[in-house]
Amino acid sequence: MKVLKAISSPQRLQILNLVLERGPLSYTELMGLLHLSPSRDAGRFAYHLKYLLRADLLEPDVKTKKYRLTDLGRMIIDMAEDVEEQISKRRKMFVRTSRLAMEEFDRDKIAESLVREAGVPLDLAQKIARETEGRLLEFKTKYLTAPLIREFVNAILIEKGLEEYRHKLTRLGLPVYDVTQLIRTMGATSLGVEALHKAAGDAVLEEYTLLAVLPRDIADAHLSGTLHLNSLGSWILKPNEFMHDLRFFLQGGLNLGREAFTGPAFPPPKSFESALLMVSNLLKIAATEISGEQNLDFFNVFLAPLTKGLPNDRIKEGLRLFIHNLDQSLSDRGSPIEASLGLELLVPEFLGEKEAFGPEGKAVGTYADFAEETRLLVTLLLEVMSEEGGSKPVFNPSLIIKARPEAIKSRECEDLLFKSHELATGSGTPYFANLCPQNQRYASYTATGCRLGADWTEDWELDTLRTGSMDSVVINLPRLSYDGGKEKTQFLELLDDRLEMALRALEIKHQMVNQRLREGLLPFLAQRINGDHYFRLENAAHPISFVGLNEAVKSLSGKYLYEDEGALNLAQELISSLLRAVQRYEKPQTRVYLSMASSPEAAERLAELDVERYGWMQVQVQGTREKPFYTDMAAAPLEAPIFWKERINVEGRFHELTPGGHLTVIQLADKETDPNNLLLATKYGLETHNLGLCTYGRNLVHCNRCQKTFFGILSKCPLCGSVNTLVCFGRVSGRYSPISQWTTAKRLLLEKRVAYTLNSG
Repeated sequence: MKVLKAISSPQRLQILNLVLERGPLSYTELMGLLHLSPSRDAGRFAYHLKYLLRADLLEPDVKTKKYRLTDLGRMIIDMAEDVEEQISKRRKMFVRTSRLAMEEFDRDKIAESLVREAGVPLDLAQKIARETEGRLLEFKTKYLTAPLIREFVNAILIEKGLEEYRHKLTRLGLPVYDVTQLIRTMGATSLGVEALHKAAGDAVLEEYTLLAVLPRDIADAHLSGTLHLNSLGSWILKPNEFMHDLRFFLQGGLNLGREAFTGPAFPPPKSFESALLMVSNLLKIAATEISGEQNLDFFNVFLAPLTKGLPNDRIKEGLRLFIHNLDQSLSDRGSPIEASLGLELLVPEFLGEKEAFGPEGKAVGTYADFAEETRLLVTLLLEVMSEEGGSKPVFNPSLIIKARPEAIKSRECEDLLFKSHELATGSGTPYFANLCPQNQRYASYTATGCRLGADWTEDWELDTLRTGSMDSVVINLPRLSYDGGKEKTQFLELLDDRLEMALRALEIKHQMVNQRLREGLLPFLAQRINGDHYFRLENAAHPISFVGLNEAVKSLSGKYLYEDEGALNLAQELISSLLRAVQRYEKPQTRVYLSMASSPEAAERLAELDVERYGWMQVQVQGTREKPFYTDMAAAPLEAPIFWKERINVEGRFHELTPGGHLTVIQLADKETDPNNLLLATKYGLETHNLGLCTYGRNLVHCNRCQKTFFGILSKCPLCGSVNTLVCFGRVSGRYSPISQWTTAKRLLLEKRVAYTLNSG
């Protein structure tokens, strides 16, 4: 009778519920939560509290001087809830679950979810579950859904100030409207359903990474536009770029690395054709575990032993099929698998002494023994690319022509250099890597501009092969100027703070990829030979990149970096300071580089956020008011009205300061160009201004009806007059892509790019 009388008062029952919900509470805390006045209501409150203590429903905690529920108190609250439920004769509610089934509503499942997913104490979880049930009963819906119930639970958690639990309980996914828009957007790109599938999956993983993996300050920095994390959808899954070592597979065959896989493994290739087939399969398999570019360095050197004694026609046909196969192999993004082939014009001295592998993986001497076959492979590959590009441009694979001093001076290589520039005048596809300086001797590049050199373990094989780039974090340089009041000193102080966050983000990615390797989610990269993993994770680079150097300098000095020598010197000073800061942060186990990589997404997103935050009076951008963006990849934007030699001069200054990656694109005019003039321009850039990697850009249009390609951006075919069968291509970054897939901002400025007619002057 004493217990029943104790809970007959609504106020005493309210006290019990407060202690259940909030945990042990003091006398003062209870009065405050009940909105009672200490001067006016103290006597009445003390009476109710003593009654609950005498009924053994509450007990005092001597140490904390707070009141807590007894076991009997919990039992009485449960009983009161059950009685109320029976009296109300509540209707049954049904839930459409994530298992695609209809089930009767059960509040215990809410409590279990709160405990399991968010770590909510059991008593509090049960209280929230009861309150959720009560609120849901007020609505007369035909059925409930799991997301709807979760929304109610989250609302209650917010109301009660339990933000930490709500954060853990957040549901990841896209609203119906967003999915509909995504389908329409991806449909316009013609990339296929796999690209749509990946985009939807990326959206979920991006949310998960920002909510559950990254520290709050880094996640907020990305969302606010202070930083930009590239490839966020695969940030916790896989590395971004990778440098393969073909010898690994030429000697040991191709193994998928999956123990449960029932398909056949590829033995060491017996012929040149089977070697090329193996390389194609290698790229396809690895594309599932690498989010970006794959590089096959020393491609012609490593394959040269398998061409010994073969007729040229057979080698050319094998290469032709390899290119067709690669160009038609799609990644999970719906686009061709992106591959770079590092091509040597001569066998490098440091590689010439290495053991060479021929048919069936057998040793056949050293690579120096196959110098003639090495040059022949480059010659035939250039011919195939030129012949195949005669009808439709071939942009994949990318050819990285490695210009070493001995090759440039060699008469044997004169024809190869001419042929590569002849190909460049047509499609602009070859890239030219400057390996003349001593610090560039062992450098490996991808078509995106990513660079690895022998400056980590100082062993060129360990530093440049079977490793790669984890991914890059982009620093918003103009934001530093705006936040620092356009003062250089403040700019540099803020830069150090942003750099620290960027490096922490990359360390987290490194840890996540390492965990995926241990979990067996990257079986191909984790496979072993002689106890050694294929992927040398410990040697992977952590590139720090940036956008908007040009606009930051304009904000600080009043002039763009290409307009004034003082502005250019300021730009160099800023990047030199950033380079020194990066080098200070480098740890024995962390390979950190400063990079000037292309990031069109970051360039646009960060500019848009800055315009929203600071307004047009303060922000310096490229593009239009509707579609602003910052300069990325290059120091001077492609629209800058400067002579081509001056552009090379400007870009070369920053290639030396960005050892993690760089690329200069020289846009060619929409007309025929003499390959000899192009070759002279390349030599000028490599020998005079130490460009690390350069290439030539072309605006190309292909008519699918008459199968012809023309220079320029045309509205109809000059031969057949067709309009709807034209596809226009250009370089939006390091690689070519259809202009229809470019962002609106980049398309709007395409005609404003400064294009050059190169000559010897």
